[in-house]
Amino acid sequence: MLKLTTAAVSAVVLFLSSCHNNSNNNDTSIDSLKLQVARGDYLVNAVVHCTYCHSQLNFNKFSPQVLPGSEGGGGIAVHELDSTFPGKLWIPNITPFALKDWTNAEIANAITKGIRKNGDTLIPFMPFHKFSKMDREDVASVIAYIRTLKSVDTSYSARRLNIPLSVFGPLPDNDYMKNIEHDTVDKINYGKYLATIAGCQECHSTEEGKSTKLFAGGNEFKFPGFLVKSANLTPDSTTGIGKWTEEMFIAKFRNNSSRENLNREPGKYNTIMPWSFFGRMKDNDLKAIYAYLRTIPPVHNTVIKWPD
Repeated sequence: MLKLTTAAVSAVVLFLSSCHNNSNNNDTSIDSLKLQVARGDYLVNAVVHCTYCHSQLNFNKFSPQVLPGSEGGGGIAVHELDSTFPGKLWIPNITPFALKDWTNAEIANAITKGIRKNGDTLIPFMPFHKFSKMDREDVASVIAYIRTLKSVDTSYSARRLNIPLSVFGPLPDNDYMKNIEHDTVDKINYGKYLATIAGCQECHSTEEGKSTKLFAGGNEFKFPGFLVKSANLTPDSTTGIGKWTEEMFIAKFRNNSSRENLNREPGKYNTIMPWSFFGRMKDNDLKAIYAYLRTIPPVHNTVIKWPD
């Protein structure tokens, strides 16, 4: 639900009103803001799932659920979820409580370039490489929406790494401001865009030496109480989704995001896939992703989803 009555949006509306004397201009500005926040709501809560990472989660459910009231407040201890993490890292708060002194440009730098307000470099747990490819209007929409989140009064210790930041590789070298809006009519390219900013490739690909099995699945995720591997999304007819129709693809998202499935507690047979977010994606957007995945070279790769 859009939080258009929050103090953050009200302040923006008042600012716009004070800057324009013409009532038609005021109406246009307010309508534009509402549309921008609505687009940001959709992106944050269905596609790029910011509050999936920046909230407290219940890992006992079939798909981890955001604990009500923690949306955007951060606090996940990465080092507790992954014992191999080289140091200590807490996911930060992105609600207005933490970002009240940040400008939109500073937030955009963190999202798309991996650089915090104080100049610190983020590590790629924050997927700024994929977000650097986000349309500039979508970046603005995400920022507009997170400014409407309920302020959560939380803060966490600074990260402590046991390795140099250079190990995580270079920061993005492209300027997101040059990214123009993708044409939704070009279904395959739009599907590629959505799959990119949603992080499909990162979770559903594996590295083997110097080669990468794109979308072939097998990426292993260890979480409290369960171990799961990502599925093969290539159009391989026996180990991937080669025999899936468009309708079957959409149905997978709808079924796994149903209230019944999301409330299940199947023990070790859980998934890290954020079905509660992706299940909200529009049919046309899922169709675009499906069309794009059909263009990926098929890879025969059998994945045991829940290995012993």
